[in-house]
Amino acid sequence: MKTETIEVLKDRSSQIWEKGKDQKLACDRKSLAGSVTQRACAFCGSRVVLYPIADALHIVHGPIGCAAYNWDIRGALSSGPQLHRNSFSTDLAEKEVVFGGEKKLEASLLELIEYYKPRAAFVYSTCIVGLIGDDVEAICKSVGRKTGIDVIPVDSPGFKGTKKSGYQAACEAAFRLVGTGSTVGISKYSINLLGEFNIAGEAWMIREYFEKIGIQVVSTITGDGRVNDLRRCHGATLNLVQCSGSMTHLAKLLKDHYDIPFKRVSFFGFEDTARSLYTTVEYFNDPELTLRAEKLIHEEIAKYSAELKKYKKLLKGKKAALYVGGAFKAFSLVLALRNLGMKTVLAGTQTGSVEDYEQLKDICDEGTVIVDDSNPLELAKFVLEKDVDLFIGGVKERPIAFKLGVAFCDHNHERKTPLSGFEGMLHFAREVANSTLSPIWQFAPRRSQFNKSFSVPETISKT
Repeated sequence: MKTETIEVLKDRSSQIWEKGKDQKLACDRKSLAGSVTQRACAFCGSRVVLYPIADALHIVHGPIGCAAYNWDIRGALSSGPQLHRNSFSTDLAEKEVVFGGEKKLEASLLELIEYYKPRAAFVYSTCIVGLIGDDVEAICKSVGRKTGIDVIPVDSPGFKGTKKSGYQAACEAAFRLVGTGSTVGISKYSINLLGEFNIAGEAWMIREYFEKIGIQVVSTITGDGRVNDLRRCHGATLNLVQCSGSMTHLAKLLKDHYDIPFKRVSFFGFEDTARSLYTTVEYFNDPELTLRAEKLIHEEIAKYSAELKKYKKLLKGKKAALYVGGAFKAFSLVLALRNLGMKTVLAGTQTGSVEDYEQLKDICDEGTVIVDDSNPLELAKFVLEKDVDLFIGGVKERPIAFKLGVAFCDHNHERKTPLSGFEGMLHFAREVANSTLSPIWQFAPRRSQFNKSFSVPETISKT
């Protein structure tokens, strides 16, 4: 299909904006029917948020396909229990649709809790449960009384038409545990990391930064998470919200109920990682913490900057497109790509707010296209029109890039390479260079005039 034949749906035209043109961008909308959105369902959103709590039982109350759909889709690592890696399901079928699935849910919970002895259990309601009307809350309370552990319903059927997203359902489920544990031993210099999911071990890297500075990390919500950490997280002094789309709701609940302030941060790229560390120590207003932060940042940047300069020289002038879940990822990616000498020509998110897009507009270059809740045809159209060298996204964007003959970099939650922090920036630069500068793209039809004498730079071929 030629790109000029791909038209934007009329009702979505206000969700696409180009810097330099006088127009308003609309967002915070439900996906338009028939647009084939890149978003996932509410159940999937709740599952990926709570999934990394490693010592809890996670059971999907619904058809087996729902459990299979998002089994193990986060590259979330655990330093201990691996119970979260299992994808338990009540496997609702025709019989339960007709007669109800409450008895099956209760029997499943009792059996699994007896066998695995989890610290808590999360029960995810899917669309079919909302349709047949199972009282999941009542079953959870009954099983909780019988077993003596918290059995928490996660109200996430996607079809119901409510304004509650899967992220909000997950935050409200996690909040049920907050305040039920002791806060003894928590320092006045303490934080919770919200929206850090320990993809490829990133939470461990970030935690080490704060420990070196002298700041205690009470809990990481939810990467390498533990039920008991959630129970006592209300004792922290400050909340740092990394994935704003998924965790701002929980941060607001903690502020409203426990008066814990929160700050939005990002640990992707040199610039944002340093800014986040400085933001944290500035809040505590302790000169000793500030000195340690300055020393750490200086040492880390010095360690990796020389090699990054080599990649910047190779990537200068290349064009990138990005489509991610949360807007804070987009901000950090634009800045990181600019530090590598690349220009972002397309930037989109699934869940950005008006404030998020205003900030994205400010940091993007002239002519950059910004899209909200896009779909495959639109993304393909802009990738081709902008003659993109690299597409950054997740598992659903990868086929778009490869079908168009465009290099791809995975920045979603399935990846196995840590990209956060100072060391993560080097990993990112290496992956971007290896993908963008691969000689395979000379054979892509869209680059028929590509220089056939292209050869991969020696620096990249040896990496």
